[in-house]
Amino acid sequence: MIETFIEGNKIFQEQDFERKKDRYMQLTSTQHPTVLWIGCSDSRVNPERITHCRAGELFTHRNIGNIVPTHDWNFATVLEYAVKHLKVKDIVICGHSDCGALNALDVDMSKDAYIPLWINNAREAQTRVDARLGEAKTPEEKAIRKKEIEFENVRLQLEHLRSYPLVSMAEEKGCLNLHGLYYDLKTGALSKIA
Repeated sequence: MIETFIEGNKIFQEQDFERKKDRYMQLTSTQHPTVLWIGCSDSRVNPERITHCRAGELFTHRNIGNIVPTHDWNFATVLEYAVKHLKVKDIVICGHSDCGALNALDVDMSKDAYIPLWINNAREAQTRVDARLGEAKTPEEKAIRKKEIEFENVRLQLEHLRSYPLVSMAEEKGCLNLHGLYYDLKTGALSKIA
């Protein structure tokens, strides 16, 4: 597999890097992304590809379930760097269809050491949807519930994001905007949800 990456990199160098060398040379000394993109690690949801962004336009943080944990050093340092040093103007939380992390909320993961702890950061989304919709019985109801949990998780993670003082203060001052987006794997469409 690594050889495939090396070959792919040669194609990238020939077909992209060399053609846009000035752009890539600018990126060697600085970056000026205007957006912090918080998305899922899912291999089917590549932020630059689905938004048609160029290198250097998005500062990304990806994890299982596009989660904004409230007490996580890794996430907090990405957030702090993006807001205080890169001075991004927008933060996007992007959820997606058929999210395995959110599907795992309904699965016994007791044999896993880390996944259950991590996805507990999304548990409230499931609780809210179940309270609103009740028990899903038919396949159609289950599909609606699943999508609603995916939407609600983005809303929940926006709430988590606003619990960080540097975000809430920047948003109050009008120098930071928060957005919730949803990517549909079946259509390739990106849409606003919050």
